[in-house]
Amino acid sequence: MARARERRLRAAMPWLTGAGVLLLAGGLAWVVYGTSLFGVREVRVVGAQVLTADQVRAAAAVEPDRPLARVDLDAVAAAVRGLPPVDRVLVTRSWPSTVEIQLVERSPLAAVPAGEQFLLIDDEGVPFRAVATPKGLPLARVATPGRNDENTGSALTVLAALSDELREQLVAISVASPVQIRLELRKGRVVIWGDDTASKQKSIVATALLREKGDEIDVSAPSVVTIR
Repeated sequence: MARARERRLRAAMPWLTGAGVLLLAGGLAWVVYGTSLFGVREVRVVGAQVLTADQVRAAAAVEPDRPLARVDLDAVAAAVRGLPPVDRVLVTRSWPSTVEIQLVERSPLAAVPAGEQFLLIDDEGVPFRAVATPKGLPLARVATPGRNDENTGSALTVLAALSDELREQLVAISVASPVQIRLELRKGRVVIWGDDTASKQKSIVATALLREKGDEIDVSAPSVVTIR
């Protein structure tokens, strides 16, 4: 009898072990996914400069004590990405109880006059912040700044093509239409740019002509320039 019982026990041992492992795994899963033991205690924000950490946390809207394993990281990232100053964002879990939000904010390229304020735009034309004074930035005179605005796109194309010397002299770029672009320089000088085609060549020619006398430089046809 004893030997028969031992044989049955030996045969049942793998099943008992498997059942124990399943029970343990189920218990651990319940602790991780179903209780607040590993719940969110902190939302850590890294990289915020224009935004405050509290503004980022408010947009993320991570529920306190929610099981960390059940936090939808993609949804949190999408919510934070909706903040105008945010360019890129990465959301990760840091066990046992922290959601970490790493973000890169947009860098201003120019400032668009808007009433008594100025809208900062980045190199994609996205307006992301209103300021009282655009310190150290050229003005971009466009009516409706935005990523899909044609005039904004022309302004960005020209700004990207400017030489360091032209950029240093630049006060504002004015785009009445994609074929009516002009640069306003220091000391009241003006560069008539025309459209945004051949901007690299126009930049080279205009830079060379900065050394000449004259308040208006016309490089709209860079092979036949005028200065007066």
